[in-house]
Amino acid sequence: MMNKPYRTYSKLNLPALDKEVKQEWEADHIFEQSIQNRADKSTFVFYEGPPSANGVPGIHHVMARTIKDLFCRFKTLQGYRVERKAGWDTHGLPVEMGVEKSLGITKEDIGKKISIENYNLACRKEVMKYKDQWDDLTKEMGYWVDLTDPYITFDNKYIESVWWLLKQLYNKDLLYKGYTIQPYSPAAGTGLSTHELNQPGCYQDVKDTTAVAQFKIINNSTSAFLFDGVDTDLFMLAWTTTPWTLPSNTALAVGPKIEYLKVKTFNPYTGDAVTLILAKSRFSAYFSDKNAELKLEDYQVGDKNIPFQILGEYIGSELLGIDFEQLIPFIKPMGNAFKVISGDFVTTEDGTGIVHIAPTFGADDDRVAKMAGIVPLILIDKEGLRCPMVDLQGRFFLIENLDTDFIANYVNIDVYKEYAGRYVKNAYNSTLTDQDATLDIDLSVMLKKENKAFKVEKHTHNYPHCWRTDKPILYYPLDSWFVKTTNYKTRMMELNNTINWKPKSTGEGRFGNWLENLVDWNLSRSRFWGIPLPIWRSEDRKEEVCIGSAEELKAAIEKSMELGLMSENPLANFIPGDMSKENYETFDFHKPYADNIILASESGQAMFREPDLIDVWFDSGSMPYAQFHYPFENKETFDEKFPAEFIAEGVDQTRGWFFTLHAIATMVFDSVAFKNVVSNGLVLDKQGNKMSKRLGNAANPFDTIDQYGADATRWYMITNAQPWDNLKFDTDGIAEVQRKFFGTLYNIYSFFVLYANIDGFSYSEEDIAYNERPEIDQWILSELNTLLLNVEEAYNSYEPTKAGRAIQYFVDAHLSNWYVRLSRRRFWKGDYSTDKISAYQTLYRCLTTLAQISSPIAPFFMDRLFQDLNAVSKKSNSTSIHLTDWHSANLSEIDKELEERMQMAQNFSSMVLSLRKQTKIRVRQPLQKIMIPVRSKQMEAQIEKIKDLILSEVNVKELEFITDDSDILVKMIKPNFKTLGPKYGKRMKQIAAAINQLMAEDIRNIEQSGNYILTIGDEAFTITLDDVEILTQDIPGWSVSTLGNLTVALDTTISDELYKEGVAREFINRIQNLRKEKAFDVIDKINIKIQSDERIRSIIEDNFNYICSETLTEKLSWFETTDSEVEELDLGNDLIINIQMTKIY
Repeated sequence: MMNKPYRTYSKLNLPALDKEVKQEWEADHIFEQSIQNRADKSTFVFYEGPPSANGVPGIHHVMARTIKDLFCRFKTLQGYRVERKAGWDTHGLPVEMGVEKSLGITKEDIGKKISIENYNLACRKEVMKYKDQWDDLTKEMGYWVDLTDPYITFDNKYIESVWWLLKQLYNKDLLYKGYTIQPYSPAAGTGLSTHELNQPGCYQDVKDTTAVAQFKIINNSTSAFLFDGVDTDLFMLAWTTTPWTLPSNTALAVGPKIEYLKVKTFNPYTGDAVTLILAKSRFSAYFSDKNAELKLEDYQVGDKNIPFQILGEYIGSELLGIDFEQLIPFIKPMGNAFKVISGDFVTTEDGTGIVHIAPTFGADDDRVAKMAGIVPLILIDKEGLRCPMVDLQGRFFLIENLDTDFIANYVNIDVYKEYAGRYVKNAYNSTLTDQDATLDIDLSVMLKKENKAFKVEKHTHNYPHCWRTDKPILYYPLDSWFVKTTNYKTRMMELNNTINWKPKSTGEGRFGNWLENLVDWNLSRSRFWGIPLPIWRSEDRKEEVCIGSAEELKAAIEKSMELGLMSENPLANFIPGDMSKENYETFDFHKPYADNIILASESGQAMFREPDLIDVWFDSGSMPYAQFHYPFENKETFDEKFPAEFIAEGVDQTRGWFFTLHAIATMVFDSVAFKNVVSNGLVLDKQGNKMSKRLGNAANPFDTIDQYGADATRWYMITNAQPWDNLKFDTDGIAEVQRKFFGTLYNIYSFFVLYANIDGFSYSEEDIAYNERPEIDQWILSELNTLLLNVEEAYNSYEPTKAGRAIQYFVDAHLSNWYVRLSRRRFWKGDYSTDKISAYQTLYRCLTTLAQISSPIAPFFMDRLFQDLNAVSKKSNSTSIHLTDWHSANLSEIDKELEERMQMAQNFSSMVLSLRKQTKIRVRQPLQKIMIPVRSKQMEAQIEKIKDLILSEVNVKELEFITDDSDILVKMIKPNFKTLGPKYGKRMKQIAAAINQLMAEDIRNIEQSGNYILTIGDEAFTITLDDVEILTQDIPGWSVSTLGNLTVALDTTISDELYKEGVAREFINRIQNLRKEKAFDVIDKINIKIQSDERIRSIIEDNFNYICSETLTEKLSWFETTDSEVEELDLGNDLIINIQMTKIY
């Protein structure tokens, strides 16, 4: 009875294979089985960082998800139960901005043109806008994650867990409210946390108008000493990159120990004589040495070279308390202002050594102003609220939006009206472009005209931008709630040191430095769609409560109703203790419903909810607990699944999700949230540029997978660069992986099934013992087991690139180019012998092992490979490679001596073949001899065992050993400047000269010991083999090659006998090629007729049996002439013959 044949393919088609395997997974529920069949095993905990489905997935998501998927697959193979719960991040700016764009509204329209309720309904729909695309990508790329029961951050159960976490922080006195200067995004309409501001790409180089402003000093008793010898107006110079903040100036800061100069000169714009004060070390930045000899009295208005005269020198402490005039008198401050104060942050690295202080727009400004008793410039709006000069949309306040009494007492309407309503940055106004004049320019022009600007120019500097809008932020005074993360700074750092970061540099550097410089977490967001802050406060702010559950909220509302503060309970239908989905859908925690709830304080006062939402990063950082609705249910599940063994996301999450996970876990549970983390780099275009739709260089993940297949894409991403390095994405690289790796593996499989189907091999025989197999089989199995060790270690160490590259090398260098090629004859020649069975069993084992160890990275192809082999052999009871148990290395089958000598065989063969190529001698042309210098008896014994293999591989008759002390090969030594330079610096030239003087005995010593001590004068220098290059000179009639410490010499003389054998081999090659062209089967026998030619006849007849055996020729004969069709064979060396070849039926 014929065995079932192995499946064959007409060609490799990875995308088609993906679809076929995916259908099988879905039909047979393979993912579910991989969890169910390990129900009683230990769990490996993985947390999925939730994406937001209101944006489309990109190619970088394929990268991040491949990393997540491959380690979960590997751990499943190792026998762990690996449940992967999907999640959706559903709140925050991306959603709100998408809704505002689709509805054609701005934040200011919410509550006016559209109700908050309807707006949030739109957000709820918007957030799942591209869910189908995300689900499709998940399936297409083979990312196994449970999409049937995802955690969703807008779900009431999820929010309840978040509220519980917030209450834990509140109970630990870690939540507080403060009015401080915070990053604020006018484009997004909300404040930002410092970790949001530190996302990759937030700081961008921008070219802005900068101004050195002249602040006029008031001559009074405090400043009188400065006016000695001064006959002009006296000014202090202060530089700013944000001239729009100058109308809010209320002080100037100097460094108490900084030296300052008083200089008389002329204003370059007005030509007026002025006397200026600036830091001594900044003097040369504004006054050129070449003008030092110019006389003041010779100056003419408009002269480019302006004279100057130094009149005095002071220490910064002497300038403290000096009064100056308001620079731009748009609005008067309400209190003490316009004095010179001390600033501990003042430097002389740039600017003038004097800092303009606008307390409403800088945290340092606010701090030093408060210390000096200087008020900020504050406006009162129509609602009676204290505001900075810039409104929340990023523009100077409109006069009509200010309080009437405030306008009358503090606003200079005549000068301010021209600028009221102007945006401080053009980016905040969609009708303005970079070509339009900016407020900075117009204010600077005004200062020039008024003799208040000394220098105005463009300046490129690094400025923070909003991570979501890509628009510049402002530093803005905000009334915000904060988490006292600084209280746990030390503990966070301690716990961080226990986490295995990949790469380590991210944990110690980017993340560690972030913790080192930690500030309190700004939790507040002034938006509409998000988790409401569960804090209610009385109007006098003396009483407050933090709610931590729906049950607690319901009870608090009932108390409020008893006091007549509320007429109905929005949680009336909620039943405490009932964890059903239906029960939790009887209410909504979101705005506006939460805002309508009025609670009662202990004293009976009405308490209103603080209007803020919480930072959306707190949502995602709560997922270890909220995904299980902890602590309200699933306590045992949570205990088993906290903390995570492994998480992975892009490097941009280092100060996002990674931080919030770590911060919450530390503060609430005194624990890490994750033990191992892979932080992958950016996916850039092939030129190294950031991908974007605007630039048109973004790769579509669906198109990529459709064209090249998920496996080739995944393999390319993992093996091209370490996951944490930035990947220059190039589809040519995927095509190369498709061809070189998967194509090679496909060819090996095709080779195997071609002969296995002919011989009926189904692996029904008992395994041949390792030590009873031929040495070539023992070698490949030894290399296979070594590969297993290395790959398992790499996966366990979260080093997937090492694993993938090791597999690639094995497939190419060992399995394909060596084992299969050298064993090819064993498969197609001879009877079904033990040797042939050993070859089949060995190659089968290589293929199935490769399928398993490669399956975490390439799940589709490797499953198909495994199933196609197992369908015939039935060696495994598993229906998928992903349901098998990991086969660890068999240490007893690892033979390092065998691996070493086979590597030598490969190296020597490669060296000789390279010499053939250099001398243009074909491999089919036999040569007589190679010589190999040996350093020891052990080396000679090792090479002796592989001598026949090397000779056969390179088509040479003899191998002769020569000792190192032989004079046949002459060696030279050269210094390796690449290693010597960094090690020895200036001494390199002396050492290089000494190396060039080394004799043959010295070269031999360094080769044998690996190092050599050079003595130069009284100093000794140890050089190693890496510090030198050892070359071997050619000898007449021979070519010589050196690789590391191996050397081989090839005799290139071709005798007449060798020439004839070479022709015979060329003839065999042409016949084999002709068989393939005619599509003959590998076992088909043939007859050959050759047109008689004296040049070839004797060669053929001398090698008659060899030729017939190699070509399966039954009858070889000659003819003189024929009318029949002939085949022309070019045998090289101007030998062209005609033959007729027929298949025997």
